[in-house]
Amino acid sequence: MQITSANATEDFNKKPSATQELINQALYILHALGVPLHTLSGRRLERAAMAFLAVADVTSSQDWATVKDANHHRSLRTRDIIGYINAHFSENISMGSYDDIRRKDLLLTVAAGIIIQTSPNSARNNSMRGYAVNPEFAEVIRTFRLSDWQEPKQFMESRSTLSGKLNAIRTIPKMLVTLPTGVSLEFSSGEHNLLQKAVIEEFLPRYGYNAQVLYVGDTAKKFLVFEQSKLEELRFFELAHGELPDIIAYSEDKNWLYLIEAVHTSGPISSMRLLKLKELTRSCTADIIYVTAFLNRDTFRRFISNLAWEIEVWIAKDPDHLIHFDGEKFLGPYR
Repeated sequence: MQITSANATEDFNKKPSATQELINQALYILHALGVPLHTLSGRRLERAAMAFLAVADVTSSQDWATVKDANHHRSLRTRDIIGYINAHFSENISMGSYDDIRRKDLLLTVAAGIIIQTSPNSARNNSMRGYAVNPEFAEVIRTFRLSDWQEPKQFMESRSTLSGKLNAIRTIPKMLVTLPTGVSLEFSSGEHNLLQKAVIEEFLPRYGYNAQVLYVGDTAKKFLVFEQSKLEELRFFELAHGELPDIIAYSEDKNWLYLIEAVHTSGPISSMRLLKLKELTRSCTADIIYVTAFLNRDTFRRFISNLAWEIEVWIAKDPDHLIHFDGEKFLGPYR
């Protein structure tokens, strides 16, 4: 996975050709070491590569042979990484965005074990926490060459790659789910996914105003649909966050973003959860529609006391009706 003319950003195109080549070399190495780069947009690829280069202390193609690792007592804080990137890779990243380095730019390389935390017991948002290249991986990285580079294959034979972990093959029953666009997906079986299927195939065609599904998770695969670039365009919060709803859909016709919880045994939009979601989406450029979905009325009755005001409730067994939890909006006689 590399940055090409098809996915290159304006920032990338402005960089010197030597810097562009170095960034693509970094992406080539990360891909060879099992990092699932296909999930990233062009700019995110660029940022992930530059963060990796900064931690490894690589500013030119000749530096791969002398990559610094934790054994060299090289440990960079997130602000140090920003300073290094700005100094060497024609960037002007704000020091105030240091948290993006941890939450986005280093996310995959840390998960893959290529970059390690030098103070792993510190708080996750501790600005003093440092990052370094894992010495085991550094040995292989130092052998990098553009042609006939076989060392990663031998090195990874006895290791599980992050790509492999995220895409582990499981033999489980599947059911077909059809998106409003007509595209079919395979969900694993289960009551929760059955309800998600109903939301996508029955709720959205009725109430979604041509909504496009931007995210949906499966019990077997967290990111079954993941339109990261569109979510970033809408300034939606980081998808790694624990408050992520089951389904996210966007209607361009209305500029409405639907946050939908499919409730089988837990997880309705309660007052506290609604407050948290409103806080997380305060920068979102779309209007938010909060929906809690149930398979049937019996499940709805079990959770009714926990539901927040200002949400919509949809029951799959009665797909042509909505329950609106805010009487003031619809106060008046039915016509």
